[in-house]
Amino acid sequence: MKKYIKITVLVFIAMVSVGKLSYAQGGSAVPFLLISPDARASGMGEVGTAIADDINAVYWNPAGLGFLDYFEPSYEDQFNPDAELRPYRQFALSYSPWLPQFNADLNYGNITYGQFIEAIDGVVAVNFILMDLGEFISTDEQGNQGGSFRSNEFAASLSYGTIIAPNLGAGLQLRYIQSNLTPTDQLTNKAGTGRSVSFDIGLLWKPIDLWLLEDKLSIGFNLKNIGPKITYISEADPLPTSLNLGFAITAYEDEFNDFLIAFDVGKLLVKRDELSSDPIPLSLISAWENPGVELAMGVEYWYQKVVAFRGGFFYEPSSIGGRQFGNIGMGIRYDIFKLDFGYLLAIEANHPLANTMRFSMLIDFE
Repeated sequence: MKKYIKITVLVFIAMVSVGKLSYAQGGSAVPFLLISPDARASGMGEVGTAIADDINAVYWNPAGLGFLDYFEPSYEDQFNPDAELRPYRQFALSYSPWLPQFNADLNYGNITYGQFIEAIDGVVAVNFILMDLGEFISTDEQGNQGGSFRSNEFAASLSYGTIIAPNLGAGLQLRYIQSNLTPTDQLTNKAGTGRSVSFDIGLLWKPIDLWLLEDKLSIGFNLKNIGPKITYISEADPLPTSLNLGFAITAYEDEFNDFLIAFDVGKLLVKRDELSSDPIPLSLISAWENPGVELAMGVEYWYQKVVAFRGGFFYEPSSIGGRQFGNIGMGIRYDIFKLDFGYLLAIEANHPLANTMRFSMLIDFE
């Protein structure tokens, strides 16, 4: 029977890269679902649950889509009292060479499109994520090399967000997931391919009449990747179900300057040991036996809404992975385009995520 070298090592590296390998504290399949798609949030230390103010809300908090009904007038028209609001339509694209420290030939890509639909009073978005795991050579029991094959994982989703109460948005996302680790084995007729479905639910509160915090504060909630386990041949592994809470505040704003501070707290809701794992919905409760939560903090400064500078820090206790790193980033806005760049600064030497760069682009349609 054929066995496929490097797959186990590759999956091991991928899981370590998101800090979810320890069976004692939790572990999941398809960890690519935990990779943030946009370089903006990545440059702020992986925060975004309470920001969610563009189409990348499909990852951070689909409730943010509810606030994206119309664009403000363009820069040229913002002082024109007769200027009309433009219905929201946005396209996002991001790319990152993943785990550059390992030269692992991993590549991450994300593409999203969304628009406001007046008939349903909300924004609908579609999203596709691809993690290219690279090319591999199959070997038999004697070590003889066979043909080559490529492995990949992907997810496709549909999201909807709307306003359900004054200052409160709600969102839902449905997702199909497929993980193609190995081709079909000719002797057993089994393939190392797993499939599953999941959904996300989110809430976002953005008060516009809260005294000194008027139109400056936002608080977000997102429960994501809720779904059945994904099965490879005979082994079933849980999805990376997680709960995220976020807080963001515009600390300073005037005609030329905007300064934003944001915090996120995250908890992986997976409970497993060496033999088995708790299914949904039991794991939503039992996972709280695992100690520790993820903490992230980030800042963003915009000058004249044209150039942005960002920084942040991500912390995770050693009991659940021990990731600790800083992030920096910048962005530039020109006409309908916004380009963002993020860079990860690892604290420990030879960290698998060290020197990871992310690039993303947003396009606002007329």
